[in-house]
Amino acid sequence: MVGKGIEIAAPKGKLGVLLVGLGAVSTTFVAGVEAIKKGLGEPVGSLTQMGTVRLGKRTERKTPKILDFVPLASIDDLVFAAWDLFSDDAYTSAVKGGVLEAGLLDQLKGELENVRPMKAIFDRRYVKRLDGTHVKKGDTKWELAEQLIEEIQQFEKDKSVSRMVMIWCGSTEIFIRAGEVHQSLAKLEEGLKNNHEDIPSSMIYAYAALRLGIPFANGAPNLTVDVPAFHELAEKNHVPVCGKDFKTGQTLIKTMIAPGLKARLLGLSGWFSTNILGNRDGEVLDDPDSFRTKEESKLSVLEHILQPDVYPELYSDFYHKVRINYYPPRKDNKEGWDNLDIFGWLGYPMQIKINFLCRDSILAAPLVLDLVLFLDLAKRAGMYGLQEWLSFYFKSPMTLPDLYPEHDLFIQLMKLTNTLRYMRGEEQITHLGLDYYQ
Repeated sequence: MVGKGIEIAAPKGKLGVLLVGLGAVSTTFVAGVEAIKKGLGEPVGSLTQMGTVRLGKRTERKTPKILDFVPLASIDDLVFAAWDLFSDDAYTSAVKGGVLEAGLLDQLKGELENVRPMKAIFDRRYVKRLDGTHVKKGDTKWELAEQLIEEIQQFEKDKSVSRMVMIWCGSTEIFIRAGEVHQSLAKLEEGLKNNHEDIPSSMIYAYAALRLGIPFANGAPNLTVDVPAFHELAEKNHVPVCGKDFKTGQTLIKTMIAPGLKARLLGLSGWFSTNILGNRDGEVLDDPDSFRTKEESKLSVLEHILQPDVYPELYSDFYHKVRINYYPPRKDNKEGWDNLDIFGWLGYPMQIKINFLCRDSILAAPLVLDLVLFLDLAKRAGMYGLQEWLSFYFKSPMTLPDLYPEHDLFIQLMKLTNTLRYMRGEEQITHLGLDYYQ
């Protein structure tokens, strides 16, 4: 032990999970949690449930499970609430989503039918390809935020939850740059009262959560909490926040492959990526303005991992193209194709081709679970503001303005596990290893 660690409050009582959006990702997450509770499945892909953390030297062979090492909330204590622009309960939405088999959903029908969405805050100017009638009404965005706050407080009372976490699992909004209205909390609040056009729906949810001291994670590439006003509010109310954009399919593969190319100093001439998917996410991204938000998130990954300014001979002039194509028959089973033109010794060309037939929501659901549990842990540990140690879960990790984001999946995992060791007063793992041979 190298320190006392951080004093972490025990996870007493129920933990409320506030889901913005009750589509494929949210229903797969909720159904998965309920299935695991009943012993109908395993939490594959969840670091909090299946991951371990090494402590001390390799010779000591101490690798406890993360859930035994830090005081995480039990999944048995999770209680769900949601908002959606469609009125379908979680069972009906899951059936329509087609991610999970009917036989499994039928065994969870009672639990899923109890998760009925509240009316969403929705403005079609920000998500042009969707429309729904299950929508809140209000004269101003401030009034809509107040309605959210009342609903959250009522849920807290009705379900007797002791703590809450909010996760944005909604659709990708149109591309918005940070403007003057986002530069301070006072300006943001004035903008809410004046219906400022640069405050989309996701920011209204984030404002309600942070005002109530509820941790917030952004699972989409929307700007949302990644502006000074929300950093100020998170600091003021001591709330942990993180985002953006769940790292699931094609970008997950990129953050595995690109570090390997750089580690072996193999050059890159071009990386072409295309996706086909048919779920609600695919429909939304068929709109150019929403796709631009996603494209910005996807394109930044390689630049930061490969560091062309540091390795100009290898990466200064690579071509990177990303396409997403809406193809309804594929539903949630996304297919990603990647072609990499690389070069090696003496500049001789080679290629790598990847065809990843993934299930988008199956990959996203364990990320939602981990973020809920880790954000709750951070809150109980007195950690607030940007939680960069959770970059592992995002395509476009949030950082302080003067820091570039770390995209390398393996460095991100090291950052996460070292943070857990720090919390418990354990020695950081550097993998130097010289002490074994001295």
